[in-house]
Amino acid sequence: MCADFPMKYILVTGGVISGIGKGIIASSIGTILKSCGLRVTAIKIDPYINIDAGTFSPYEHGEVFVLNDGGEVDLDLGNYERFLDINLYKDNNITTGKIYQHVINKERHGDYLGKTVQVVPHITDAVQEWVMNQAKVPVDDDKKEPQICVIELGGTIGDIEGMPFVEAFRQFQFKAKRENFCNIHVSLVPQPNATGEQKTKPTQNSVRALRGLGLSPDLIVCRSAKPIEMAVKEKISMFCHVEPEQVIFIHDVSSTYRVPILLEEQGIIKYFKQRLNLPIDDQPSDLLMKWKKMACRYERLLKVCSIALVGKYTKLSDCYASVFKALEHSALAINYKLDLMYIDSTELERSTEAENSVKYHQAWHKLCKADGILVPGGFGIRGTEGKLQAISWARTKKKPFLGVCLGMQLAVVEFARNCLNWEDANSTEFDPDTKNPVVIDMPEHNPGDMGGTMRLGKRRTVFKTENSVLRKLYGDEMFVEERHRHRYEVNPELTHCFEEKGLKFVGHDTEGSRMEIIELENHPYFVGVQFHPEFSSRPMKPSPPYLGLLLAATGTLNAYLQRGCKLSPSDSYSDLSDDSSPEKEFPYSDTS
Repeated sequence: MCADFPMKYILVTGGVISGIGKGIIASSIGTILKSCGLRVTAIKIDPYINIDAGTFSPYEHGEVFVLNDGGEVDLDLGNYERFLDINLYKDNNITTGKIYQHVINKERHGDYLGKTVQVVPHITDAVQEWVMNQAKVPVDDDKKEPQICVIELGGTIGDIEGMPFVEAFRQFQFKAKRENFCNIHVSLVPQPNATGEQKTKPTQNSVRALRGLGLSPDLIVCRSAKPIEMAVKEKISMFCHVEPEQVIFIHDVSSTYRVPILLEEQGIIKYFKQRLNLPIDDQPSDLLMKWKKMACRYERLLKVCSIALVGKYTKLSDCYASVFKALEHSALAINYKLDLMYIDSTELERSTEAENSVKYHQAWHKLCKADGILVPGGFGIRGTEGKLQAISWARTKKKPFLGVCLGMQLAVVEFARNCLNWEDANSTEFDPDTKNPVVIDMPEHNPGDMGGTMRLGKRRTVFKTENSVLRKLYGDEMFVEERHRHRYEVNPELTHCFEEKGLKFVGHDTEGSRMEIIELENHPYFVGVQFHPEFSSRPMKPSPPYLGLLLAATGTLNAYLQRGCKLSPSDSYSDLSDDSSPEKEFPYSDTS
């Protein structure tokens, strides 16, 4: 559709506070430009000194997102992949640690010919070179070079950690030339309860700081709890030295699917067309219309499906961001609203303390009323007994269950203890001296070096039987390729004992030595997967294991399988109009 032209760079910066939604804004801008027929890639810059996100506690930066190439990266790259339906690489996540490691290695090799190595120009040059090289890497299935690169600079303007990157882009705007470089600044407009007045001063100060560092915002995206008044827009325009149409409002909405729509409604396509000299139409293609229809349907859903997520990082929802999105994608695909109940697995463990006793009963009340149960991945022994209790409940009460990574391993442990009567069965991660090591560490696991030593990235899983629910959900393929992140695996020497009692290992790796998928006979849906299917879920292409859980939890799995794994008589997204009603429900039920 579009002729070739110089690479266009869109830098997204943030002010006032972190966690303001730069990742969603950057993803939405990419989605809008992709809907105009452009090829879009994305880069996330994290100013921390860590090489990657792999060794973080989830409470530090949320979940660790895993890419096809095994890169352990910031969760915002998950937003990019889901919104843009692309596959990024580990070098699409730049950290201070990576840049300094790169420069120091070059210095050790003598590449700087005896010069004094400094932040300017060596660090700043390295940042610019990295961005220019990575922007050219194809991220779509057609393997064509991208035309637009959206770059998100993490943190807030003024942070000491981010200064070298800001200076790098101050220089880069002249290297790329004005018609190929655009800066979008995302800022907060707070509204104190005491006065109810929307305050512009934080945004003014943030833009002033940005300009003082040599970057001038082309667009100011104002985040707020409620829609911003026109007088506030005019005030920001006047004091921040931009035209009123260059001030964009994004208030809190019911779902992130609304954000691209809000941006498009405020004329952002026309602005980019003129500012970056893009050969595109003023109106988006059908892709953005699908987003609009999806957002409308999300807001009008009536039926609710409740899923209990039993984990150890439940105090911060970002710890399970991809899991939540995968469940939401699947619920939306079958016209259900997701009610995700976070349960701290330690609270399922019986305690004699009065306070914990109350939490214990509350946690079990949530678990018992849930339509389905999910035990996600994780590390460490804390909370594992609670997870085992939840798995036992799902197995014995025939509640739909999905175990991911550690969740699958614990399902094997629970089955060994309660069905094979191996009372001390355990993972060697938690009990190295167990007499029944049903889960063992992998040969390549190196406990002396924590960073990047796990089995990471996209690996192939082969189905060894046609009689598999998950194989049918995947479209009856002989194999699937999903992303992994684990150090431990099911002991292959003991699998025959489980299969004799009905726990089937229906999928394994290409060599047949690593167990990848378990399914329990005579159960509505009891599935465990060693891989992390949530990382590959997309809004319009839900992950099959998660979709299976939602179908089973709503009582529609059998009918779905009988109908040839089709969500509806016609495509579940393209046939929706803006006035689609919630009565247009998923038409199958097991009682029909």
